[in-house]
Amino acid sequence: MPRPRLRDVTPRGLYARSLLIILMPVLLILSLMTWYYYSSHVAEVNRKLAQAITRDASLIRGACLNPGYRAGDHTRIQMQLETWYTCDASDNTVPEANLKQDFAYDEALKSELGGRLGVPVFVGLARDESRLHIRFPVYDGAGEIILDRKRAFMINSHIFIVWVIGFSLLMVALAVGFLNQQVRSILRLSDAARAFGRGREMPNFRPSGATEVRDAARALIDMKDRLTAFAEQRTAMLAGVSHDLRTPLTRLKLALAMMEKSADIESAKSDLDDMALMLDEYLAFARGEEGDEASMFDLAAIVREVAAGAGAPVPVDGPSQVLVIGRPLAVKRAVTNLVSNALKFADNARVLIVDGPHWAEVAVDDDGPGIAPERHEEAFRPFSRLDDARSQNAPGTGLGLTLARDTARAHGGDIRLMKSPLGGLRAILRLPTEPR
Repeated sequence: MPRPRLRDVTPRGLYARSLLIILMPVLLILSLMTWYYYSSHVAEVNRKLAQAITRDASLIRGACLNPGYRAGDHTRIQMQLETWYTCDASDNTVPEANLKQDFAYDEALKSELGGRLGVPVFVGLARDESRLHIRFPVYDGAGEIILDRKRAFMINSHIFIVWVIGFSLLMVALAVGFLNQQVRSILRLSDAARAFGRGREMPNFRPSGATEVRDAARALIDMKDRLTAFAEQRTAMLAGVSHDLRTPLTRLKLALAMMEKSADIESAKSDLDDMALMLDEYLAFARGEEGDEASMFDLAAIVREVAAGAGAPVPVDGPSQVLVIGRPLAVKRAVTNLVSNALKFADNARVLIVDGPHWAEVAVDDDGPGIAPERHEEAFRPFSRLDDARSQNAPGTGLGLTLARDTARAHGGDIRLMKSPLGGLRAILRLPTEPR
C-alpha cells in the first residue's frame, strides 16, 4: 500500500493552496482563542461571580436563622442590584418543576453554594432565563434569593467571539483580494507562455505582480524574442541558400543535357532532380513561414481543400467546421505533406476529422505497407528513408513528416503514428482548440 502523501489531500491549484495557507492559521488561531477564552477567562469570571453570590447567600441565610429577625414581618425585601430575598418562601413562589435546573456554568455556582452554606441548595433558572432562584432550608421552611441572571454569569461573552470572527473575516477578505492580484499575474503569465508556444502574440501582455513573477515574465519575453529571431534567421538562411543553389544546379542540368546519354549521365540527372525537389521544398517552407500570421481559421475547410487537390480520391469524414487559431498556411502545408505521403506509398487514403473539447485531430489513413512501431520516431528524422517497401519508387527528400511535426509542435500540438484500420499507416495531426 503506498504511503499517503500530503499533496494527495491538499488542493493542486496555486490559488486554492494559497487560500488554504491563509485560512488554516486564521481558523486555528480563532479556535484556540475561543477555547482559551471560554475554558479559562469566562470560567474564572463566573467562578468569582459565584463566590460573591455565595457570600451574599451566606449572610442572608444567617439573617434568616436569627430568631430576632424571624420575629419580625417576613416579607420580601428588595436589595440593591435587582436582588430580592425572603426567609419564608410561600406557596405563590415559582414551583421547582417550572425552573431549569441544568444550564451553562451551573456546576460552579452549585459547588460554591454547597461548600459555603453546608446544606443542600436548590438553584433554578427561570424559563425566560432572566432570573436565578436560589433556595435553601431555614428551620422548618425555606428561604429564597432571586437575582438577575447577569449577576451570576457572564452572559455577553459571545460578543468577544463575534468581534474576533468579524475581524478575522476582514483579514481574510483583504488577504483574498491581495491573493487575487498575485494569482492573476501568474495566470496571465501562463496564458502568455501558452500563446507564445502556439505561435501567437499577446500584444497587451506586460510583466506585473510580485518581483519574482515580473522576472519570470521578462525571461519569457526574452526567450520568445530570441526564438523568434532564431527562427527568422533560419528561414532567411534556408531561403537564401536554396535560392543561390538553384543557379549552379540549373547550369549542371544544362551541361548534362548536352552530353551523350549514358548510365552515369542518367544517374547524375536523377540526383540533380532529387536536389531540385529538395530545394523546392526548402523554398516552399521558407515562403510559407513569411507573412503567415496566426489567426482563427477553419481546419475542416483546409483539410477538404487539400483532399480535393490531392490528385486522387481522398474521402473526408468529420464535422463541417472546426475552428482553431494558428498559422493557416503552415497547417495547410502540414496536412498536404501527410496526405501526399499517404498517396505516395499506398493506393487508397482517407481522412478523419475529430473535434474534441480541447483538441482537434486530423487522422490520415492509408492501405500501404505501413511502418513498424519501433521505427515510428525514426520516420520523423530529416532525410530519413525507411525500408525498401515504404520507399520503393517513391520520390521525395524525407522532410515531409519532419516539417509537418515541426508545424504541429509550433502550434502546441503534435503528430503521432500508429497502425491504420485500412492496414497501412495512420498519421494523426493534433492541434489545440479554443476553450468553449
